[in-house]
Amino acid sequence: MDGLPRVPEQRRSTAESDPGTPETTVPESTATGRDPGRDTGQEQQEAARPARFSVLGPVRAWLGADQLPTGSPQQRALLAALLLRDGRTATASELIDAIWGEEPPSQALAAIRTYASRLRKVLPPGALVSESGGYAVRAADGALDLAEAESLWSAAERARGLGDLHQARSLVNRALSLWDGEPLANVPGPYADAQRTRLEEWRLQLLESRLDMDLEQGCHAESVSELTALTAAHPLRERLRELLMLALYRSGRQAEALAVYADTRRLLADELGVDPRPGLQELQQRILQADPALAEPSAPAAEHAGGVVRPAQLPATVQDFTGRAAFVKELSDILSTAEGRVMAVSALAGIGGVGKTTLAVHVAHAARTHFPDGQLYVDLQGAGPRAAEPETVLGAFLRALGTADSAIPDSLEERAALFRSVLDGRRVLVLLDNARDAAQVRPLLPGMEGCAALVTSRMRMVDLAGAHLVDLDVMSPDEALQLFTKIVGQERVASEREAALDVVAACGFLPLAIRIAASRLSARRTWTVSTLAAKLADERRRLDELQAGDLAVAATFELGYGQLEPAQARAFRLLGLADGPDISLAAAAAMLGQSVEDAEDLLESLVDTSLLESAAPGRYRYHDLLRLYARACAERDELPPSEREASLSRLLDFYLASAVRVYAIERPGDRTVDHLESTVWPGLDFSDDAKALDWLHSEAACILACVQQSLGPSTLRRAVDLLLASKDLAESGASSLRYEAATRAARDAAADADDARAEGRARVSLAQVLSKVGRFEEADAELSRAAELAAESRDPWATGNGPNERGITAHCMNQYSAAEALFRTAVDAFRADSNRGGEASALCNLSRALLALGRVSQAIDLARKGIAIYDELGLTFRLANARYALGMGLSRAGHHADAIGQLNASLKVFVENRQRLWEGTTHFRLAEVHFSARHPAMAAQHAEQALATGCVGGDWMRANVLILLGRSLDSLGQLDRARACWREALVIHEQTGAAEIAEARSLLHPVAA
Repeated sequence: MDGLPRVPEQRRSTAESDPGTPETTVPESTATGRDPGRDTGQEQQEAARPARFSVLGPVRAWLGADQLPTGSPQQRALLAALLLRDGRTATASELIDAIWGEEPPSQALAAIRTYASRLRKVLPPGALVSESGGYAVRAADGALDLAEAESLWSAAERARGLGDLHQARSLVNRALSLWDGEPLANVPGPYADAQRTRLEEWRLQLLESRLDMDLEQGCHAESVSELTALTAAHPLRERLRELLMLALYRSGRQAEALAVYADTRRLLADELGVDPRPGLQELQQRILQADPALAEPSAPAAEHAGGVVRPAQLPATVQDFTGRAAFVKELSDILSTAEGRVMAVSALAGIGGVGKTTLAVHVAHAARTHFPDGQLYVDLQGAGPRAAEPETVLGAFLRALGTADSAIPDSLEERAALFRSVLDGRRVLVLLDNARDAAQVRPLLPGMEGCAALVTSRMRMVDLAGAHLVDLDVMSPDEALQLFTKIVGQERVASEREAALDVVAACGFLPLAIRIAASRLSARRTWTVSTLAAKLADERRRLDELQAGDLAVAATFELGYGQLEPAQARAFRLLGLADGPDISLAAAAAMLGQSVEDAEDLLESLVDTSLLESAAPGRYRYHDLLRLYARACAERDELPPSEREASLSRLLDFYLASAVRVYAIERPGDRTVDHLESTVWPGLDFSDDAKALDWLHSEAACILACVQQSLGPSTLRRAVDLLLASKDLAESGASSLRYEAATRAARDAAADADDARAEGRARVSLAQVLSKVGRFEEADAELSRAAELAAESRDPWATGNGPNERGITAHCMNQYSAAEALFRTAVDAFRADSNRGGEASALCNLSRALLALGRVSQAIDLARKGIAIYDELGLTFRLANARYALGMGLSRAGHHADAIGQLNASLKVFVENRQRLWEGTTHFRLAEVHFSARHPAMAAQHAEQALATGCVGGDWMRANVLILLGRSLDSLGQLDRARACWREALVIHEQTGAAEIAEARSLLHPVAA
């Protein structure tokens, strides 16, 4: 800590008396630490509870949970001066100089003694002591917030030195959280002034260190918002400018990054008459040259509470792995030499069940030491009807490597490029299991030296350039017998060796067939090996078919299927019909028409036979080839065929009934649920909002797959209504693409079936998705046709929701009068239907339209009416939309503080309900209000958060955010960066043909405009 300067004694008599200074001095005898008013028991009790102190904010003291009175400002100045001595003694002369400086009062010494006496009375015994003509505070270790912050910073430096950025960042954040406003707030005196400056400087250094670590961990997009606000608050701090440039560059915003430098150079020249420091100049040159070394550093490994770990996604290797010695050596040799040379790629091909995955996983585990930076795994589902999309796989890989969602681009090409960049300099093994073809694999290859890829596929990938191809055949008889023996047990096989050889021969030496047969034998202790051999003897015709493509795989699976009990076989057949990637226990029970308990017994028994996998507790999935086999069995054995349709119908019922309950929880009083198709099979009950939303989002892929699978004549309307009930999937932005695909399929199926009601509802749902991404003209076309269909079908749901959605689209296209008329139509329709929730929604939307038409007071009144209805219904989620509308009206009326309050309340609800697009849009509106209130730094910060999060309206809204961000930056004196934002906005508006194109041009060319 800094020491206190000594003041010459002769200066003290020249000043006026401090009004708070007593006329009499306190006898030094009271400085012994003993207060006559306290009894000994009280002192002992207080001494057992050490006091805590804070200086990183107001100067305060606590004893346990009780805050202690610290007295007048001068008394707090004395306490602060002693606390910052870190237990060392300060003389009275030093304390006088610290509190009053050059002109102390005449009774300064007496005042010091009075302050010390008062502090001693409130602090625990022994906390404040007098010695050597001065005073000291004896605080326990960690009792002072500043000392704790310094300790945390030291630990952070050690963690960073060891390469543990996650722990280092966490420690720095903990240190920063100890600040509670301005350090030494309202404490007078020159010493406090100097320490305030020092502590604020240190806080900024901590912030810069933490932001630097953010960028090292790939969190550049998230950092831009914070850095924008900090550079506005500290415009001359070059390190912050440097970090902002780097964050913008790594976010793909090169023009803005260079604009930050131009703004900085001009500001420094105007304010200080100097050039930017060399480091900043060098960064500008490297950005201009697109220096590859500036690209995003290695993305961080996945994190957990204990520190940083590398992705380790390999499935568990089987304990009874047998044989394949030549293949293991061949592949291991290739992987072990991957370091320091071009990426190694090995592709294993063979028929289903031949053991490609088992071999690849075994080899990958053995080679882990050669890939210390992690191992990635994915099942590409190449044999199934819906193979994994490469862009989806890349998104999962990037997240596993620590890349933030907001930093992951949309296109396949950009994701593949980022994936290769993230792996640059790292040694990672990628196992791509069950690939469809080389085209699916190519974007997923690491491409970097030191990395390697293992690929398994039914197809021989002769067109995968540079790949080492391995054709995997069946096991040798010795290997097959070894595998069978490991599973069944040496004792049972030894006495029946010939029968065991008959078994593995009947299995065609195919590993999967051997494993299934041996597992059945192991599960039935009363069977002998000969019993199993005899059962397989009658299946020779099927086993001969093992030599012919997929039929060979089906014959192998028949061994396990043929030994199932009737109830097990039925479950195996029916569950394979569902298109989702997996299935929950409750959904499986619905398909089987059974209780959850009975279904669980069946499913777990199927897991024991290896015919079904347990993906997680309560979730099940098929290997893709087993799913195909199960469906073939269903077509062959499930008689009558109507049972298959009934099973899928029960699954649709289950999803619809459950989604309706989620919808009702989210929107109590909304009559949509009254206009949906009824269901026979029940859905789930949810105890609270969070669990309901958890279910909806976790089942998104299965729900939307069920919709697309249920577009036949008998289930079409329920499938469309399932889309309506699960609309939160589209509004959140998380499943928008899949939701759009399902809705388009439903629209087309309804049109083919000439079902006006179903088609109208599907078109409204599709329009909602299109509006969210800014495709307003397409949305309007869908809604125009939906209006005709609603009139034809007299559907009360579409009669209200159609014009409400079309009004939103018209409003976004700046057709405010048309929007007003549509919203009024929607209000009337909702009222006629007694749909109070729908009425409130239309009123809030009408408020927005009137606001755009300049009728501010009417807009505010309508928003308040919407809020009143939502309050009456208890609609906390939709209440956020009403507060959003009211906030915009209050902002236009100039009531900025009230508007910010309403929008912040909306933001909280949108975050809690995972409405990411509305979260970003609300940040944009907050930016607008702050800009109107002449708070450009806050406006820029919220605008950056809107860009990082995403907004309703897609690219169109992004361009509007950029325009506002540019205006905010311009107000902060950052003209070059502002113009970079406007140029990007202009490009977007030119591509979309938006009406705001004129505004962007006028900002860039004000004279011409």
